[in-house]
Amino acid sequence: MSPTEAKDRIQALTAELKKHNYNYYVLAMPTISDYDFDHKLKELDKLEKEFPDFADPDSPTQRVGGEVTKEFVTVKHRWPMLSLGNTYNEQELIDFDQRIRKAIGDNFEYVCELKFDGLSMSLTYQDGKLARAVTRGDGTQGDEVTTNVRTIHTIPKKLIAGSNYPDLFEIRGEVFMHRKAFERLNKERVDNGEVPYANPRNFASGTIKLQDSAEVARRPLDCFLYGLYTEKQLFKTHWESLQAVKEWGFHVDDHSRLCSDIKGVLDFINHWDTERHHLSYDIDGIVIKVNNYSQQQELGFTAKSPRWAISYKFKAERVETELLAVTYQVGRTGAVTPVANLKPVLLAGTTVKRATLHNADEITERLKLHEHDTV
Repeated sequence: MSPTEAKDRIQALTAELKKHNYNYYVLAMPTISDYDFDHKLKELDKLEKEFPDFADPDSPTQRVGGEVTKEFVTVKHRWPMLSLGNTYNEQELIDFDQRIRKAIGDNFEYVCELKFDGLSMSLTYQDGKLARAVTRGDGTQGDEVTTNVRTIHTIPKKLIAGSNYPDLFEIRGEVFMHRKAFERLNKERVDNGEVPYANPRNFASGTIKLQDSAEVARRPLDCFLYGLYTEKQLFKTHWESLQAVKEWGFHVDDHSRLCSDIKGVLDFINHWDTERHHLSYDIDGIVIKVNNYSQQQELGFTAKSPRWAISYKFKAERVETELLAVTYQVGRTGAVTPVANLKPVLLAGTTVKRATLHNADEITERLKLHEHDTV
């Protein structure tokens, strides 16, 4: 590729990925799959390394999350909320394991955790009480959404008396919505003539950024916590910290596993690649972390992610079926929504029979749909 071609491609990819970041993090309405986004991000990263003079200082490759919205107070994170490197195949996990062994030897363990498909959140507790809740934002600073987070029943507002927790600490996790709640609330939106959300992750993200906390309380959200941050290290391992915060009263996922080697990690991944469909909530992969905190410190960080952790992302399931007919649903407000009636097909553990088509332009211009098309 010539320098001129590289410059044009870098500029195009940078602009496109910034737009996708805005759609994902601010609007909570992504228009591209995680896999396609990561593929484009890797292409941009490779080009920037080959042609560093053309790299944008504010490139998506240097950013952790999205933008900070304007409706909330902006708060700087005490500890940056870094993102994880993503992989989609076992060989890259084996390569990751070999890099770890080369750096710290063979005497270490992994903790494997489900990767919840939700909204990252940092909670600050002072004297056992929830003091502040902040979104990831751009990784350095985020939106303070404490009032909204207080409506989530599984997040303790006050910790169990007598628990041996420090006076001040942060704990991080993922806010999400169970599929049953998503389906019920999305149906209400359609009935009211509103645009439905594409998936529970988008609905959860859109909900947590509402200005009306009473409306947030009406939408049932949940939260799993998985990361403790303190000024003074309290535990030797991540696994010990997970057990401790569970005793303090936090909602910690019980499916996490301690693995002695990469084979155990791969077995855990293969198990949940199919079993995830039996969960009541969505996961999009597995997070793998070196367990020992001293070894984590030895391995260190890159500019945007830890070297001691990686995310394995499941490939999105895709199936084909037949579009039998397009019908029209009239909501309570009189709004008319076109609906695709499909030949029933099993996808991600759910039988899909219908799909919202939003409007006529979606049917005729973008998708160019006809009855009996394969979709």
